[in-house]
Amino acid sequence: MNIDLTNKNALVCGSTKGIGYAIAMQLAKCGANVTLMARNGNLLQSIVRDLDTSLGQKHDFLVADFSQPKQVKEAIETQAQKHHIYHILVNNSGGPAAGLAIDAKEEDFLNAFNAHVLSSHYLVQSIFPGMKQAGYGRIINIISTSVKIPLRGLGVSNTIRGAMANYSKTLANELAPFKITVNNILPGATATDRLKQIIDNKAQKQQHSTDEVSQEMLSEIPMGRFGEPNEIAYAATFLASEFASYITGINVPVDGGRTGNL
Repeated sequence: MNIDLTNKNALVCGSTKGIGYAIAMQLAKCGANVTLMARNGNLLQSIVRDLDTSLGQKHDFLVADFSQPKQVKEAIETQAQKHHIYHILVNNSGGPAAGLAIDAKEEDFLNAFNAHVLSSHYLVQSIFPGMKQAGYGRIINIISTSVKIPLRGLGVSNTIRGAMANYSKTLANELAPFKITVNNILPGATATDRLKQIIDNKAQKQQHSTDEVSQEMLSEIPMGRFGEPNEIAYAATFLASEFASYITGINVPVDGGRTGNL
């Protein structure tokens, strides 16, 4: 199968680094016109020039902070008013800070809900009419394997990721008649800044070295290594393609076998 996304417009959130960056790069390589979205305008301006244009792709970016849903809403509504249709939406945002659920404050849950669920909802609402008109829509949510088995020490994240997963399944059922699919990718431990932060926090709390914590995490992964952002991007690109037209409402773990259930 040769994935061809020529003439498809993709909006990729959290695309200045890590998984979001890798997905944006891969979609562009397959011919998509990519809109990057994140809070750092200077970095976005630099990265957009790195996207593949060998097939005549045209790329741009939107600046918004996902912790401020109204910013996200204003940015995407301005784009929608230009009659810009997106065929692909990748919802992706940095995870909430580590910590036990019992210790979490009200604002911890509210801030995480705003950044993940509410900001994603505003994006979906704004681009849905265009997808419906085009008869082609792919909504891909980058979440976490914690929606299957909660991860220790990530209380707020486990809670909000679960909410996002159920929101996605609900949307999948509602939007399927319009040829719009909604799927979740569940990355395992992936070599990103987020993973480094988790390892550093665990090392500090346990008074262990970062190498010890890394080895402990690796011992839980049957493949014996951390994932690479590109490996998440390959899954997202497939789900964005025509080949995934009959796949909707599912969770796709990309975790080297770490998750202990089907």
